Formats: sequence, structure tokens, C-alpha cells
Amino acid sequence: MGARNRMAERGQLRRRPAGPHGRNKWAVFAVVAVGVFMSTLDGSIVNIALPTIMRDLAVPMSTVEWVMMIYLLTVSSLLLSFGRLSDIRGRRWVYTRGLGIFSAGSLCCAMAGNALWLIAARAFQGVGAAMVMSCTQAIVAEAFPESERGRALGTLGAVVAAGLTMGPALGGWILHIASWRYIFWINIPIGAATALLADRLLKRGRGDVVRREAFDGWGALLMAVWTGAMLAAITHAHDWGYTSVPFLSLTGLGLAALLGFIRQEGRSAHPLISPSLLGIRLFTLPVLAGMILFAGLFTIMFLMPFFLTHPCGFSARETGILMVTPFAFLFLIAPFSGILSDRLGSRWLCTLGMAVLTAAFVLLSRMTPDFSKLQIAWRLAVSGIGVAIFIAPNNAAAMTAVPRKFMGVAAGTVATVRNLGMVMGIALAGTIFNSVFYSLNGGRPFTVYTPDLESIYMDAFRCAMAAGVAIGGIGILVAFLRGPDRRRRGFGEDLREPQRK
Repeated sequence: MGARNRMAERGQLRRRPAGPHGRNKWAVFAVVAVGVFMSTLDGSIVNIALPTIMRDLAVPMSTVEWVMMIYLLTVSSLLLSFGRLSDIRGRRWVYTRGLGIFSAGSLCCAMAGNALWLIAARAFQGVGAAMVMSCTQAIVAEAFPESERGRALGTLGAVVAAGLTMGPALGGWILHIASWRYIFWINIPIGAATALLADRLLKRGRGDVVRREAFDGWGALLMAVWTGAMLAAITHAHDWGYTSVPFLSLTGLGLAALLGFIRQEGRSAHPLISPSLLGIRLFTLPVLAGMILFAGLFTIMFLMPFFLTHPCGFSARETGILMVTPFAFLFLIAPFSGILSDRLGSRWLCTLGMAVLTAAFVLLSRMTPDFSKLQIAWRLAVSGIGVAIFIAPNNAAAMTAVPRKFMGVAAGTVATVRNLGMVMGIALAGTIFNSVFYSLNGGRPFTVYTPDLESIYMDAFRCAMAAGVAIGGIGILVAFLRGPDRRRRGFGEDLREPQRK
């Protein structure tokens, strides 16, 4: 019977992971960090170039905004599917090919002759970015023992913060010395070299396990349709109007695809999301808490530039420097929070982080336009500290709670809900602010700021910050309800596949 079990196990896995945690774990981390940095950077670096692209390609703003939007929608729609694919085909297969597609997409972007070409190329580039992002946390989690996983994921969070922080600054420097096309040219040699190095490092390692399971293609298609349609509807709801044909059409399409996805997952032998994952409390509650945290963070990220530019009267350069503050503290504190979570677990650190972010909303709601830069900066720093305390312990808890064979889909889920939280935060902030402003301004929307609108503007701003306090309060409860962390047997230090009965 034992020999039969071993033969069955060899039939299930075409390649076994090599050995326990090796000495090359930080080399693996380095190649993953490069991919994360590139894909994160490209989500923010293009923003600074949009005015230049709009002028060079002679298109209106409503067209050029899709250069940014299509990338985010593509990434968000495909993360979970590629996470599941990495569970089946192996992390190395998905990650290295993702880097290759990302580099090829960058080449297409750099050579774009018109806006339609550029938007299509950005969608292609987003496919590669989704492949890269979907399995990076799983690669890192598998490369490090459970006792070091928080530290590693915290450092990875610092890399994400570095990409978000450096994007505008690096984009501005490139535009100062060269064409906007060099924003994309620079990705090609780095992406190609990283793909080759990652293929060598991950070969025959823990990220190179291939399972003889079918990929749920219909589920992946329905997932992409409902996620993309709903995100597009949420993002443009206020601009289009909640009773407009585009909003209602996209919402209807998204709901229909969601119902089809649920039906497909119930019938599939190998669904994208195993029902067993949803029953793991230390996975589902951290995932939900992460979505709440990013919804809160991007409420701040969306509204603060308008506050700094209009009532406060700061220049674009001053506003940009102030908006770096939360990510700078995230970069500095996230690795230490990860180290603490290896010793203390995630429950109290995540609850504390959510509470600090909630306190930041209270502080921001009490600001006035005559505040100095320092008075504003330290309040933004509080929000960054809260996020930094939260992220690494939360991600480590979610990734440690699931069986190894589902780590790819777990990493894809964490990344998907992060993007969903960002979009929800922007949509919620915009809806509340604009609704309050509209009602207080006699039915006139916010288009051009004038000094006589200051009191109305501040009332709308404070209402949005109050909504952030409510979001944070819910997040505190969800973070606490996860309960204490548990170490998994057969996972972490013991990497053997569980034996069949």
C-alpha cells in the first residue's frame, strides 16, 4: 500500500520541490523583488507622463486616461486566474513568462504610433504584470521558513512601497531628459535579464511543482469579465451617472458574469477558488481586512491631492512631495512589522495597524487649509505607519493558513482584493465628496475651485474622512475577529506533500 501511495504521489506531481529552505532564499527574493518593483512602478510612473502623451498623440483626456485605466483593469481581472495557473503549471512557468510578456508589452508601448495602439499595448503589458504579481507572494512564502515569512513579506511590502513612491519621481526625471517612450524602453532589458535569472534560480525548486490538474478556462474567462466590468462601472459611476446606459450595461454584464462564475465553480472538478479555502478563518478574514485597509488608504490617496492643491494652494511639486509621506513610512516600517509578526502573530499587529489608520482619518478630518506642510505631513505619516504595521502580518497570516497546493490562488486572491479595495476607496471617496458638495452647492458639481467655495469644499472633505473613520472601525473588528494564529503541520518547515490515506 505504501508503494502504491508513493507511485500515486509521483503521478500527481511531475517534479518535486528540491530540499528544505536553501541558502539561495534571498537570491530568490531579489529576482521576485525586481519583478514586483517593475510592475508596481509601471502602475504609477505612467501617470506623470499622461499630459505629455496626450499632447504628443493629440488625443483628449477622456482617451488618454485609458492608458492608465486599462492596465489596472487588466491586472485586477487576471490576478486570481494566474494565481491558480501557478498552482498547476508552477510558479517558475508563470513568473518567467509573465516577465517576458511584460517586456514585450513594454516594447509595443514604446513603439506605439497612436493612442489606440498604446492602449492595446498597455492591456498586453498588464497581462504580463498580472502573471508576475499573481505568484510573487507565493514564491517568497515558499522560499522562506514560516519563522521568517513575516520578515520576508514585510520586505516585499517595502519594495511595493518603493515602486509606488519612485514612480512619479522617476517618470518626471525621464520626461525631463528624454521622450515619454523611454519610460517603456527601460523595462525591456531589465525584464528580459530578470526572466532568465529567475528561470535558473527557480528551476527544480519549490516554485517548480507541476500538478496534473485541469485549468478552469471558463471560470477564468467569467472571472475576468465580471471583475473588469464591475471595476470599470465602479470607477466611472459618478462621471457617467448611476442611471446612465454605460453604467447599467456594465453592471448588468458584471452581475451576469458573476452568476455564471459561481455556477461554473460549483460544477468544475478543479475550480479557480476551492470552497475549502473560504472555510479557513485565518485566510478569509485577513483577505477581507486587507480589502478594507486599502479602501481606506486610497480614500486618502484620492482626496488629499485635491485638498492640497485647491484650499491649501500648494504647487504640484509640493503636493507630490507631501503625498510621498505615507509610502516613505511604509517603506521604512513594513520590514520591522514583518519581523514582529514572526514572533507575535498577526492578530494584535493588524488590529493595531487598522486602529492607527482610523486615527489618521480622525486627524485628517480636523485639518484646515491654513495648516503648514509639517502639520499635514505628520498626519499623513500616521496613515502610512498604520498601513505599514498591518500589511506584512496580514499577508503572512493569509499565506500561511492555506495548504501549499493553493498558495498561488491565495496570493492571487490577496492581490486581487488589494486592487479591489483601491478602486472601492476611490469610488467611495469620490461619491461621498461629490454628493455632499453637489447638495451644498445648490446642485452645481465641483468643476472649478474658487475661494468662496472653501467652506462647502471642507464640509464635503470632512464627510469623506468621516466615512474613512467608519471604514476603519469595521476594519478593526474584522482584523480582531481572525483570532490567534496557528502554525500548520505539514507546511512551513515540513514541506512534504501530505500522504494519501
